[in-house]
Amino acid sequence: MIAALDVPGVALRAGALIALRGANGQADPTAPLSALPGGFVTKRRGHGQEVSDVREYVQGDDIRHLDRGSTARTGTLHVRRFQEERDRVTLLVADFRPSMLWGTRRAFRSVAAAEVLAMVGWRVIGQGGRVGLLALGAGDPVAVPVRGRARGMLGVIGGLVRAHEAALQLALSGVRDDPPLDAALSRLARVAPVGAELVIASGFDAPGKALADRLAELAQRRMPRLVWVRDDLADNLPPGSYPLRLAGGARMLARISGRRPDAPLQDRQIAGFPALAVDAGATPDQTARLIAAAFPPDRGP
Repeated sequence: MIAALDVPGVALRAGALIALRGANGQADPTAPLSALPGGFVTKRRGHGQEVSDVREYVQGDDIRHLDRGSTARTGTLHVRRFQEERDRVTLLVADFRPSMLWGTRRAFRSVAAAEVLAMVGWRVIGQGGRVGLLALGAGDPVAVPVRGRARGMLGVIGGLVRAHEAALQLALSGVRDDPPLDAALSRLARVAPVGAELVIASGFDAPGKALADRLAELAQRRMPRLVWVRDDLADNLPPGSYPLRLAGGARMLARISGRRPDAPLQDRQIAGFPALAVDAGATPDQTARLIAAAFPPDRGP
């Protein structure tokens, strides 16, 4: 990768996405809680297999969960507690098409989309669910099978990094046109299990004529949840004349008469579906607060 692209906010780094595991944040009270349904009931799959902690034995504990190492060191019976597993499957869908590879402040929209999906994925894993990935670009998509626990999330992060690097390389080679999003999403019905949650992070540029139909079809047997990755500075430039360079190399001046008022949160919809709007220029902590509000922990059955 050339040096100009090998910088934070442009290049996607696995370490940065892994570090988002702890970026839970406090729920933002202004987030559109009604836009993205959360806290849905999921079936328990048992006590799980990943150990959450070890504590002293109390009467009634299952002796099959005795921890030999702690018992031998302390001389007191200790048992292992397991992280509960739930039958929740979340497929993370990243839009890395050419229109996502830009940004005016902290990060490219593509990087912000990957950060959002990483935050959601870590939350799902922490609640005992399973995650997978479908990364869409101008070239071949990158798919990561659904898996649970931290290893499943690390596989998703590896897929995000590979897909983003491929998208940057295609852009450098001159590939600038977006494939229609509706066509790219058509493969979701084949790779997403019935009942799965689909978290789609995109700018929703070049949606295609059938995007509303595609989302409606998916919603019949799955749960699509849209995250609209914007660049709020670019969408609300102050009045003035701005030089632009077009895709063919021509240059022109664009005059902007004033700032465009933001739509109310409840009116932010994509193809008739409510969407959570995320600013690519916001800090990860600010985005984490939005995610915490829109993706609350599961309620027990």
